[in-house]
Amino acid sequence: MNPNPEEAPPELSLAGSVVDKAIEYMTGQNVPPIAIASAFLGGAVSLLARTMPDDSIVRVLENAIASVKSGAIHN
Repeated sequence: MNPNPEEAPPELSLAGSVVDKAIEYMTGQNVPPIAIASAFLGGAVSLLARTMPDDSIVRVLENAIASVKSGAIHN
């Protein structure tokens, strides 16, 4: 358990750093943002499908949709 709830766990920080570097690299290669995002979203859903039941994946995606609709992702 993370002693500071405002601080990301080390594995999340590592994963985020790797994703950030991959996005930076692909952007530098002039890969369109929609292609980058679609590839990451597809990969993420595929990973979830190997580790979670479908109804749990749907809940994750519904939460993401709610964040978009509420504007929370822009804060």
